[in-house]
Amino acid sequence: MRRAVTLLAALALTLAMAGCDVAARREMAAESQAAKAGPPPPATVAQSCQVKGHQPRIGIIPINLQALFFNQINTGAQRVAQQAGAQTQIVNGSDDSTTQANAIDNLVANQYDAIIVDAVDTDGIRPAIRRAKAAGVPVVAVDATVDDPAVSAQVGVANSAGGQQLARELLGISGGKGEIGVVSALNSTIQLERQKGFTDEVTGHGMTIKTVVDGRNIQENAQAVAENLLTGNPDLPYAYATGEPALIGLAAAVTSQQRSKSIKVVGWDLSEQAVDGLRAGWIVGVVQQNTFQFGYDAMNAAINLACGRPVTRDIPVPIQIVTPANVADYLYYLEK
Repeated sequence: MRRAVTLLAALALTLAMAGCDVAARREMAAESQAAKAGPPPPATVAQSCQVKGHQPRIGIIPINLQALFFNQINTGAQRVAQQAGAQTQIVNGSDDSTTQANAIDNLVANQYDAIIVDAVDTDGIRPAIRRAKAAGVPVVAVDATVDDPAVSAQVGVANSAGGQQLARELLGISGGKGEIGVVSALNSTIQLERQKGFTDEVTGHGMTIKTVVDGRNIQENAQAVAENLLTGNPDLPYAYATGEPALIGLAAAVTSQQRSKSIKVVGWDLSEQAVDGLRAGWIVGVVQQNTFQFGYDAMNAAINLACGRPVTRDIPVPIQIVTPANVADYLYYLEK
């Protein structure tokens, strides 16, 4: 009798494990299919034209070519350009404002018809944009907000408001108590806006910013300073990363120091490392910008401007908050 009971218990356990395994495989297959499906295609594609006897030639200057974020903007822009028949040239900004300014000047000299730029330094890039406008070449600013009348169109999100929204996610988890470490990029206007919006919201509701470290928007630097942040604050309960390299570096530091059971993290922009943290539950919120839509909208504006058509100057793109509960819906952002 005892042996029969043991056999029945073992059979029940085996069947339960098999059921869980089937469910896990189905979930993985569904996630894989969703990722392969990719982002939604552009809803509109600008009608091309002839500019001085050729198809529009559009220059694209991202902040860098390391981050998945900027590569996805490029992918979106190129997708629209291919459908419209426009030609593109991508010039790596290499995280340097002078490099970006020189790229604008060179594209103007090479008679490009419009330029898309994601500025490292939104003040430092303004003279080059003004020179482009004086030469008759319209400039579309994407992601980073360049406050200058020489900019023909601005595509992006409200970075400060996004920081506030993510802060509210963390406040809901923390109850408005606890200290936060911040991995930022103090050379990035965009990330300073995100940092300020987040900081104002959390400190206004009872939390404290313990330390801010500067990863300079470079993944390796971000990991090094995040390691120092965690080492110097062994009881730190919360951390915030202001961009993709910062969040990847912070995730690596949390993993290497085995802190995933004692810290909750929020940040910006999905990556494989961020998805792993979301699935494990210690990353509790990620602002995901619709990077592909950035590219779609920026290229549509650039083509229309090159063809002499009017465009809306401010083109907002909504943000999305990714959590452990909905991360499966956003896995296509891991694709370039």
